[in-house]
Amino acid sequence: MRHFALLMLALSVALYSSFTVVCGESPGIFGVSFIDDRIGYGPVFEEQPLDTIYPEESLEDKIIMSCRARASPPATYKWRLNNREIAIEEGAAGHYSLVGGNLVISDLDKSKHTGNYSCQATNEYGTVISQEASVQFGYLDMFSTEEREAVYVKEGQGVVLLCAPPPHFPDDLSFRWMLNEFPIFISLDKRRFVSQTTGNLYISKVEASDSGNYSCFVTMTSPSIAKSVFSKFIPLVPLAERPIRKYPADIKVKFPDTYALVGQNISLECFALGNPIPQIRWRKVDGALPANHEILMAGGVLQLLNVQYEDEGVYECEALNSKGKDWHKAHLHVEASPKWLEHISSSEQDISSDYTMSCLATGKPKPHVSFLKNGREYGKHELHFTDLTFDDSGMYQCIAENRHGVIYANAELRVFASTPLFELNPVKQRLLGPKNGRVVIECKPRAAPRPTFSWSKGTELLSNSSRIFIWEDGSLEIRNVTKSDEGKYTCFAENDRGKANSTGSLTVTDATKITLAPSNADVSVGENATIQCAASHDTILDLTFIWSLNGQTIDFDREGEYYHRVMDGQAGTSSCELLIKNTQLKHAGRYTCTAQTPVDNVTASADLVVRGPPGPPGGVRVEEVGVKSVRLLWSQGSDNLSPISKYTIQYREIRTQEDWRDATTSPHNVEGNAEMATVVDLIPWTEYEFRIIATNTLGTGEPSNPSPKTTTLEAIPMVAPSDVGGGGGTNRELIITWTPVQPQYYYGSNFGYIIAFKPHDSNQWHKVTVADPQARRYIHKDPTIPPATKFDVKVKAFNSKGEGPYSLTSGIFSAQDVPSEAPIIVDARTLSATEAIVGWLPIAQQTVEGYQVKYWRKLMENEASTLRISSRENQTRLDNMKPNSLYIIEVRAFNGAGYGPASKRYEIYTKKAPPSRPPKIISTKMNSSGTSVNIAWEHVEPLANESTVDCYKVLHRQEGHSTGILYTTGKQSIDLPMLKNGDYLVEVRAHSEGGDGAVAQVRISGGGVLVAQSLSLCVLLLAAVLVLAL
Repeated sequence: MRHFALLMLALSVALYSSFTVVCGESPGIFGVSFIDDRIGYGPVFEEQPLDTIYPEESLEDKIIMSCRARASPPATYKWRLNNREIAIEEGAAGHYSLVGGNLVISDLDKSKHTGNYSCQATNEYGTVISQEASVQFGYLDMFSTEEREAVYVKEGQGVVLLCAPPPHFPDDLSFRWMLNEFPIFISLDKRRFVSQTTGNLYISKVEASDSGNYSCFVTMTSPSIAKSVFSKFIPLVPLAERPIRKYPADIKVKFPDTYALVGQNISLECFALGNPIPQIRWRKVDGALPANHEILMAGGVLQLLNVQYEDEGVYECEALNSKGKDWHKAHLHVEASPKWLEHISSSEQDISSDYTMSCLATGKPKPHVSFLKNGREYGKHELHFTDLTFDDSGMYQCIAENRHGVIYANAELRVFASTPLFELNPVKQRLLGPKNGRVVIECKPRAAPRPTFSWSKGTELLSNSSRIFIWEDGSLEIRNVTKSDEGKYTCFAENDRGKANSTGSLTVTDATKITLAPSNADVSVGENATIQCAASHDTILDLTFIWSLNGQTIDFDREGEYYHRVMDGQAGTSSCELLIKNTQLKHAGRYTCTAQTPVDNVTASADLVVRGPPGPPGGVRVEEVGVKSVRLLWSQGSDNLSPISKYTIQYREIRTQEDWRDATTSPHNVEGNAEMATVVDLIPWTEYEFRIIATNTLGTGEPSNPSPKTTTLEAIPMVAPSDVGGGGGTNRELIITWTPVQPQYYYGSNFGYIIAFKPHDSNQWHKVTVADPQARRYIHKDPTIPPATKFDVKVKAFNSKGEGPYSLTSGIFSAQDVPSEAPIIVDARTLSATEAIVGWLPIAQQTVEGYQVKYWRKLMENEASTLRISSRENQTRLDNMKPNSLYIIEVRAFNGAGYGPASKRYEIYTKKAPPSRPPKIISTKMNSSGTSVNIAWEHVEPLANESTVDCYKVLHRQEGHSTGILYTTGKQSIDLPMLKNGDYLVEVRAHSEGGDGAVAQVRISGGGVLVAQSLSLCVLLLAAVLVLAL
């Protein structure tokens, strides 16, 4: 039977092949791209519910859970709470309502509405279930109103202040601590640490300055809740202790065994109490710390960023000070929520065919995989279908779950049966084929079961031959195309349900040919290179040139810095010139010119040689490690077509991470044919990295990768401590100080110091050992040491290899005795409500360096003020005292050894406070001649707790000046001279034994008098200071 049809041909050309093909096979029903809106499809989620935390204090009494699915026809929706269907009640009485697919929860009730919600979307093709989302109620309660007890601790000891945060949900809290008042927050450093796990405040070593009231400030960091609360204040009272004792490191913040998910950022906390302040060091017991780590909070926090499986292991923190060390270790477990490696996708399948659905997920622990069909459990791991029927159609969901999460993969399976149909995918109407090339005409009707195919050209039925082949999928292939192959081609498709055909036409074009092939070129780095290419082609076709380097297409937009092309063309002939500017080594290789039309393409290639500086040497390794030398071996890298003339060896110290330095080598000049050299003049017991750089006549190349880290052997120390000195201290002590040796001069492990000392007139040296390499002082206590006696001291270093040389001998003096006598207070009197003066008889002892004066209100010694006075003085003024109060005063002498005994205590009363009310100005009158002004005021009556007015002080000063003329009068008026130039201020205040009172002020300007005003208490105090300074 012969067929007549119209053949329409379309073309798609691959870059490196000379044939035409129309391709694209869909999975499932023959000839159909799944899914098509014209056919309809099952629900596909575009928006699913998310975990929600509802603030209990929110004013908006509703929650909206989102759910939206794309479906044709549109989907209907249902919701479930804890796997039970929610009854949607219409009207105001119900808690639940639907807006589209969204669930609106109103009149919220924590006992009813807490739980896990899921959305169900359904249409005629099936049902899908959304991921579950939780609804929780968030809150942060207030702290307890009970008073917190005071914490007493000796100076030098550590302390922990407990936060005890109030009930809350979720656990997204951050912690800070306030000192005395809001918003003064304590700053954190190596001495103070706030745990973001417990909220507790840790102070490794308490100092006198830590005295105060502390409050734990808690902030909820959950995005849905913005709230902060703070605790009652906790008084911290440091207790003075002399001398301050030292305590070994004691870790109090210990990170637990921790579980983290891949990709998370986690923080491990570790902090220790102790004096001196402990240093925190971190390490991974079973390997190096991950590259993506940060150490924060002065060592108290190890943060791991973007955690990966290889970061799992045992982590240890070590706390170390000169009194001892402590350590803690715990395990970090790294797990992962489920992630798809392979999952189901929508598909249409022939009726009666076989089909398999499978899902594969990774995660830790290993996820459990199961299937749903239209929202109901259907199977596990894999679904096998044999002899598919229409009942197998539906919406399928694959679920992978472990304790860290659940993921869903959704797909629609549609079982289909149909006669062949070309309406959605006809044979292409017009195709172009290259002469002597190859063309493929696709035939993809929609059909199930799969049809059989036949083809005709015009009226001629085609069959397989050496040039013509009908593929199993229905496509027609023609090889070695000639002009005689032009014409109309018809595809016939037939199955047990019917048959159909579709026609297209083929036009044959002239083949494209290279007429000027690229030529090989040879350049040096930095020079320009030019490569040319030309081709002939069919005049009805457009031609373009594509350039590639070693098979990779050149992107002229992205690589325009180096590559530029110039194209030229006439009818049937085109050319292209490739310019490579500032050629680099990376530009060497095989350049291919592809001349391409919509129908075919041809290629031609040429090689570009680029000569340049050498590449990096390889395989750098270290052998024969000595005290001050190592031997290096390496392999020659690429010489980039110019022989290597020499090598340069560089090193750097791992400890300092300084820049690379040129090494001293043996031989001094390393020739270009060498692959071995010895590096000399290194420092013993120092960790190094080495690298090698090659040079030729065209320049110096890139350095090699660093060698493995290598530590030179140990040696006896050669550097002695410097600046040996000391002296002073407390009674019966000899303090010896020095500048520690820098770590690069330790030359070995177990580094420390040997201190030798003796009385100046003795020949017998006494020696002690200090094992701390960072130590800078040693205190020798001996009750037999005479005070202020000269000693000779010297210090040397030692390590596991032996002892180094001593430092120069220095002379120091042992500590003086503390003063043995108590001063005698001979006079103490009050000057005003806030000031007093005290005098005493000086002590005749030569070792006295000064005097300490201590004064406080009776029964309030913990608030005492102290002054330190030079030994040349025997009296001082006391200030900042409280009015009308009983004060106690004591004086004691001191020197470098400490404080002597206190004097007998002396009691004084401060005077009553001065009047707090300013005088009331009642008149300001200028005399008839204008030479003076009279200012009058009312008498100031003091309050019961204020002192009686003795007189009035009047300050007459030019505005903007702090000084002027001060008048004192017992009257309630005064005549002041009238000054002509500028503005003047007159300040009037009452004066009593308690000091100066509040100020009234009058402004005098250009012969006139302006309104009077009273000053605030702050201005009063400032004016009083100015007057007293006159």
